[in-house]
Amino acid sequence: MGYVARPMTAPDDPRPEHRRRPRYRGTHPRRFEEKYKELSPEQYPEIVPHVLGKGRTPAGQHVPILVDEVLHHLAPARGERAVDATLGWGGHARRLLECIVPGGTLLALDADPIELPRTEERLRKAGFGEDALVVRRSNFAGLRAALAAQGWSDGADLVLADLGVSSMQIDNPARGFTFGADGPLDMRMNPNRGLSAADWLARTSLASLEGVLRDNADEPHAAAIAEALHGARAEFRTTAALAERVRAAVTGLAKEDDVDSSVRRVFQALRIEVNDEFGALDALLRDLPACVRPGGRVAILTFHSGEDRRVKKAFAAGEREGLWARVAPEVVRPSARERHDNPRSKPAKLRWAVRG
Repeated sequence: MGYVARPMTAPDDPRPEHRRRPRYRGTHPRRFEEKYKELSPEQYPEIVPHVLGKGRTPAGQHVPILVDEVLHHLAPARGERAVDATLGWGGHARRLLECIVPGGTLLALDADPIELPRTEERLRKAGFGEDALVVRRSNFAGLRAALAAQGWSDGADLVLADLGVSSMQIDNPARGFTFGADGPLDMRMNPNRGLSAADWLARTSLASLEGVLRDNADEPHAAAIAEALHGARAEFRTTAALAERVRAAVTGLAKEDDVDSSVRRVFQALRIEVNDEFGALDALLRDLPACVRPGGRVAILTFHSGEDRRVKKAFAAGEREGLWARVAPEVVRPSARERHDNPRSKPAKLRWAVRG
């Protein structure tokens, strides 16, 4: 068989040069930035349902929790004033908007300067203009002031607060919320304000650290972990370094299967402290009755016992005082199906109240 030369592309050939799509190393990406498909769902729409079908959350996204239950208890209607005090990815917000427009307005708050503009852009592209959606960068502790700035001094018809941290923040190691991949030990919802977790650790006392681990996360080995961390607290600048020291501290004290549970609780406790989450929640619960019109509805999603205890006590006290006409008689939890489809929903608890 004779040799057949392949035609070469002329220098002025208008056809674009073919470039191979970049791929990550191995069968699973190790670096967050290399999960390019999940981080570009518009370009690779097939990857999102594929990941969801495996019971996982697509990287850089968040799957809203207890959506049907939230809508049931908030009962949004056309023309109403609504508030999403923790906008996050915008999953709950979009469903609320679909119920209140035309004629209604959703005031959306979030303290995260990184994720907030991305979520607003998605919702704008979905067709929600300035008359339907008002976005403000604010912690939910500033709800009352945000309502006043909106001209809603008499309150809103419904308020949703989905507490905790979003999947976008957890998944991105650059934010420092996770020990699943190494990153700077930051944990701030707003990276431009306050002390990072590393700086807080470097300055705190032994007694304060032990108290934070116990009060914020119910950590049973708080004393041993605090002792192990405090002596070398200035050394912890990355999530991996902190996780390694916590594992070493509880090895022999906890069952092997429970070691990583202690690591998770330490990360939770530091995150709550760095962002003053309990202080913000207490401020929200204190102001909440004044932020809702008579007959208005509120719903709060919590993800650990410290949050849920505060919400339960505040609602019960408000009901005794006549501020709330009705409160949730018991906590609402995700169904077995939702827990299977979205494992991150497992710790979620929903409580609701109706204004008197």
